[in-house]
Amino acid sequence: MHTAALHQRRHFLNTVFQGCVAGSLFPSVAAVLAEERPQSSRSIPAVPGKLSIHLRKRTAEAPGKAINEATEWNASETAIIICDMWADHPCKLAAQRVDRMAPKMNQVISKARDQGVAIIHAPSGGIELYEDTPFRKRIKEAKPSKPPAPIQGWCYLNPEKEPPLPVDDTVQRSTESTLRGCDDPIADYKKNTDRHEHPAIKMVGYDVVSANGQEIYNFLEQEQRKNIVLMGVHTNMCVLGRPFGIRQMTYLGKNVVLCRDLTDALYDPRDRPFVSHTRGTEMIIEHIERYWCPSILGRDLTKIIPGTNNPVT
Repeated sequence: MHTAALHQRRHFLNTVFQGCVAGSLFPSVAAVLAEERPQSSRSIPAVPGKLSIHLRKRTAEAPGKAINEATEWNASETAIIICDMWADHPCKLAAQRVDRMAPKMNQVISKARDQGVAIIHAPSGGIELYEDTPFRKRIKEAKPSKPPAPIQGWCYLNPEKEPPLPVDDTVQRSTESTLRGCDDPIADYKKNTDRHEHPAIKMVGYDVVSANGQEIYNFLEQEQRKNIVLMGVHTNMCVLGRPFGIRQMTYLGKNVVLCRDLTDALYDPRDRPFVSHTRGTEMIIEHIERYWCPSILGRDLTKIIPGTNNPVT
């Protein structure tokens, strides 16, 4: 039904509803009005529009060969989780790479947000800095949902699903902290680093902020988001292991993917397998593509298939 015709119909029904004196007419008019105003527990408007998604994955039989597959996702069924993109980091080379990545990430999530994708900010350890914001209030008020699998505090490497990671991220070069995988020449621990999310990444609109696995699951279920994109740092640690990370989202049955051009590993080339930092990150992405989930590029989240976002008539 065209917008003008729908407006005329609604005006007529409201007029009848307000002026009606026949008791028998009241229920039928009210029912029609209710039908035209569908109730939903969602806080984000569910708008039409399909994303063209290009998945890259690998198999155990041919781990060195990437398999590309095209699919379509409803934007209103999709959410992005931004993992630990802090304003600063104890590892200064890692912080520099976040500085480089954050503006591009903001461009992607800004365009995705405009298409109807939900945005979840998860700067672990810094959530208390946002307690008085509407972004915290919104997710804390999400309708509770029972997860189909336990939500763990940390999802460690699962030997039933994957071998050890292809890079060694266990070496500590600082006696002052448990910091590992840092490629700074002298990996001294930098205390009191800023756990705000990076200032280049904007938190606006219907966005939410949390690092709590149950809170995030509640929000995803309330907003009916089954396609989950993980981006942020670090690929071999928090992106995989957090209670909202790739392993946990897989256990919860979500259709999870990694955004491979908006992530970075915490890996030191002085450690096995003695490759560049860039190649070390690529090897971890390949591990994820083989054992956990496909990867995509950020650009897949920014454009709608032409015509799919038109009003439903």
